[in-house]
Amino acid sequence: MAKKVVLAYSGGLDTSAAIPWLKEKYKVDVIAVTIDVGNERDFTAIKQKALKVGAVKAVVIDAKKAFVDHFIFPALQADAVYEGVYPLATALSRPLMAKLLADIALEEGASFIAHGCTGKGNDQVRFEVSINALAPDIKIIAPAREWGMTRQETIKYAGRHNIPVPVTVASPYSVDENLWGKSIECGVLENPWAEPPEDAYSWTKSAAKAPAKPAYIEIGFTAGVPVSLDGQKLDGVSLLQRLNELAGEHGVGRIDHVENRLVGIKSREIYEAPAAVVLLQAHQALEAMTLAKDQLRFKQKVAMEYADLIYNGLWFTSLHQDLAAYVKSTQRFVTGVVRIKLFKGSSSVVGRKSPYSLYNLGLATYDKGDKFDQSAAVGFIRIWGLPVRNQAQVQLLGQEEGLLSLSKLKAKSKGKRKADK
Repeated sequence: MAKKVVLAYSGGLDTSAAIPWLKEKYKVDVIAVTIDVGNERDFTAIKQKALKVGAVKAVVIDAKKAFVDHFIFPALQADAVYEGVYPLATALSRPLMAKLLADIALEEGASFIAHGCTGKGNDQVRFEVSINALAPDIKIIAPAREWGMTRQETIKYAGRHNIPVPVTVASPYSVDENLWGKSIECGVLENPWAEPPEDAYSWTKSAAKAPAKPAYIEIGFTAGVPVSLDGQKLDGVSLLQRLNELAGEHGVGRIDHVENRLVGIKSREIYEAPAAVVLLQAHQALEAMTLAKDQLRFKQKVAMEYADLIYNGLWFTSLHQDLAAYVKSTQRFVTGVVRIKLFKGSSSVVGRKSPYSLYNLGLATYDKGDKFDQSAAVGFIRIWGLPVRNQAQVQLLGQEEGLLSLSKLKAKSKGKRKADK
């Protein structure tokens, strides 16, 4: 009896070509597992395709709700953005997929789990680190890493095996998408000087073709989680789907980024993430209103660590568990509504309110009703500047050299006055 391999199957080029390759190379029965994290595709057709190409069994799992509740929204609460740009859409889906693949492999008694990642990308690390943590006795096969074919050769291999793929040599984009965003790479996009052609985008309109009038939307949050859009309560999946449509229609969410991959190379990546861009912006605006300065500053440091952890495939670690507990604590007062303006490729916060707002109009206003005691500023400034004043008197005023040398500054000033005369 042949051994079994559970293949993470997307229906794309690499995983479709992997089915006959696995059968030829390892003499195994292939169980194709397709996980729906908001890909917006015909999963019935994908399942039929897997069986037609040679899988003995094909399974489709609807994981959208789990993805939103347990991966996307916790990352949103953390403000996790890799290198200040990438909302981590693909990276966030991988630990969930790894968990589901491991579960099915154990249920089926499979000896192997296979994925379609290359040896140059981050996903191989994310999948394998997670699978090894969850099911250490199951071996991993990475066909695209082993077979040594270029992308063009893989397309030809698929053609020889009568495998229909939505990729051609003329249009060789590699695409991954879910509710949190879409990534596009390969082809002309590998040239960082080349402007991405419009055919690379499908979720967003160009700014030139976006509506001439701006749209205003209101997003409601409870404890850092978005719960409503324009006053209508929505589940997480529906809210993201609707927001992707609205923001994408106005050209919001295009990202062009040269990022540092985990494997040590730089890669030009194109992303479309309308909902992610808007929600992160709105969430941060609400945090600015409801968190104290020290909380915000420290949380920004945590956000960077949290983003790196996700990007680097370390979801199933104690560090993640600890950071997640801290982030959850910071969100207990992040409740309110944020108003966003969408216009010609940009989104901007134009209003925010919260029952837990730390903004006090009586202290902030310069008009009637000002409750700020300005006379207290004199003493505050004196105490605040005490260490600066002390160090300047003892160390800085007498030095002849250095960036803060006052003698050089005086000499330059005198020279300038002479020249002016």
